[in-house]
Amino acid sequence: MPSAFILIHIAEEADRGTLPLLLLLCALSLVDLHRQSPTSSAIMARLACANLLLAVLAAAAAFLAVAAASSSPAASDFIRKSCRDTQYPSVCVQSLASYGGSPPPRSPRELARAALSVSADRARAASAYVGRLCGGGKAVKGGAGKAAAKGGPVRDCLENLADSVGHLRDAAREMGGAGMGGRATSPAFKWHLSNVQTWCSAALTDENTCLDGLSGHGGVDAATRAAIRSKVVEVAQVTSNALALVNKPRAQARI
Repeated sequence: MPSAFILIHIAEEADRGTLPLLLLLCALSLVDLHRQSPTSSAIMARLACANLLLAVLAAAAAFLAVAAASSSPAASDFIRKSCRDTQYPSVCVQSLASYGGSPPPRSPRELARAALSVSADRARAASAYVGRLCGGGKAVKGGAGKAAAKGGPVRDCLENLADSVGHLRDAAREMGGAGMGGRATSPAFKWHLSNVQTWCSAALTDENTCLDGLSGHGGVDAATRAAIRSKVVEVAQVTSNALALVNKPRAQARI
């Protein structure tokens, strides 16, 4: 076990290369010194180790803070640039900036998958909202009876949204699958990408079908129709953006 004076000398001369060794020596020495009578050298060694450990912890905390501060602007800038080519850029940025994934998306593939996940979440929330609005607080299936009483378009919209959720979940799952990790020119990659595009397009069709059904004036009052339409328009916009991110040539080349 190193003496206290040797430990103090190492602490004074420490650099980045000797830090791991020094930390190990500190730990071993503290255990050894704990068994000995408290001498001045032992106390000095403990203070040296304590100061070193505090310095290491402070440096680690500072590094993590800097890394977090530097990564967030980079991720936000990537999202903003990627959203420029979508039909609803501001909606795209807002929805993806609030995406709860960790770490944030940093590649076209990750961003497209995040957009699909956001769309699925929005579609599920809209479906639950319509079910509560028309079904006395119950979920989609439980509210179908009262939805039918309010009119066929609302009942059809519930079914459309349920289908949309399923399609978007399938698309997000396919986008994150191993089959999307190959070369963009390979037949397997193209087949998986085609599946993603098909499911996302089908989801957008479902949402637009719901909106078309609500454009009439029969079977549902104006206030209910307006409330449902507002929710579904939000879903259709994020789904349209997700499809645009999937279809981007740059994304297909780098996914």
